[in-house]
Amino acid sequence: MSGGSDRDFGLAVALVICSDRAAQGTRADATAAQLAPLLAAAGHRLVTTRIVADDRAAIAAALRELARSHPLVLTSGGTGLAPRDVTPEATREVIEREVPGLGEAMRARSLEVTPMALLSRATAGTLGSALIVNLPGSPRGAADCLAVVLPAAAHAARLQAGAVQDCQAEAEAARRAATLPREGCGP
Repeated sequence: MSGGSDRDFGLAVALVICSDRAAQGTRADATAAQLAPLLAAAGHRLVTTRIVADDRAAIAAALRELARSHPLVLTSGGTGLAPRDVTPEATREVIEREVPGLGEAMRARSLEVTPMALLSRATAGTLGSALIVNLPGSPRGAADCLAVVLPAAAHAARLQAGAVQDCQAEAEAARRAATLPREGCGP
């Protein structure tokens, strides 16, 4: 694949919904429906959605498995301070290199809307050639946060795949393509 625009390097994206209620079937999750059009507009595809309970071992296992076949693995949920919010811990358990700027960018943008953004513990990092990004559990918040980090995440995936010829040109293209939503993306 070439190192050009996002459409030249469409990503096969996996989504892990981290939610006890969704895993038990007592709550339908609408996050995939919010993220799929956003990804498609950037030339990517949401190809796998997995629902797991708020369990550190289950989340870590899903991340390890999905990172083997997807260059971008998103999580939704479990990034706050509730006792069962363990997604950042599971992510840190499996990643090889942390990419803190993605979580920082989501919190900074969300802080424009809600002071509760300060409670988000979302992180990101690499596992093999995959990038894992924690998004909030709210479908709208997940979409808003993905919009903030998607250009950088897509570039990171291209870097991991060795498809980037010129980082400066990639960064300029991302700046031209970036559009930030008006809503926040807190926990």
